[in-house]
Amino acid sequence: MPELPEVEALKDFLADHLVGRAVVRVLPVAISVLKTYDPPVSAFEGREVTAVHRHGKFLDIEAGGLHFVTHLARAGWLHWKDTLPDGPPRPGKGPLALRVALETGEGFDLTEAGTQKKLAVYVVRDPAEIPGVARLGPDPLADDFDEVRFAELLSGERRQLKGALRDQSLIAGVGNAYSDEILHAARMSPFKLAATLNAEETGRLYEALRATLTEAVERSRGLAAGRLKKEKKSGLRVHGRTGEPCPVCGDTIREVSFSDSSLQYCPTCQTGGKPLADRRMSRLLK
Repeated sequence: MPELPEVEALKDFLADHLVGRAVVRVLPVAISVLKTYDPPVSAFEGREVTAVHRHGKFLDIEAGGLHFVTHLARAGWLHWKDTLPDGPPRPGKGPLALRVALETGEGFDLTEAGTQKKLAVYVVRDPAEIPGVARLGPDPLADDFDEVRFAELLSGERRQLKGALRDQSLIAGVGNAYSDEILHAARMSPFKLAATLNAEETGRLYEALRATLTEAVERSRGLAAGRLKKEKKSGLRVHGRTGEPCPVCGDTIREVSFSDSSLQYCPTCQTGGKPLADRRMSRLLK
């Protein structure tokens, strides 16, 4: 799933390629991708793009008083085309969900792999009309997101750190991969309760949060849309690296599996050397 750093890079890429250009066609291929109907998606046509924004993991293209907002979900992606194919796209079993064409002949496709089909597109007058945007917590890279504010968010939070970091209404933009990376950098168990952090631990987690995301944004900055997935994977230390040696201590990276996702961690760095049980077992391995 694209998270804050990748969506930030897509925002910058699209700002360079879209601002000042007019949208001539918006062509839905999979009707399920459209989550709003008033104004219709065709209302975005004929308008000049004035800005591109990011709200958490939502990408927002602004043109003529309307906002074309997309959430790429777990298996969605944006593919830039210097020259779009001739003719309208044909509905079918392929991954193409929607195409946006510019007056220049350029444009982009939104695609989604798999069968879950959670890719979402909205055309609205105000992004706050979208429930997922309206409920977003603060952006962790915002200038006013300091350690005091972070501590306030975690105060009284009885959930485990892994779940708290992924909650978009608490902090916007962090998903499964970067929550693993942040917790590894902070040397904390994913199952530690957020409310139990002392001041030193809170400061350590805050620094890991900011540093991990900032470094990922910098690695992605200036890359073409098609290179972002590879860059994300290459920069991850623990997420998706089950069985590999930890780059910090050399211990074997372990995994905890859930029904629809998994997390990775280093026992030596994060859990005092104790492997965590698979959540399906609901206990620590002895």
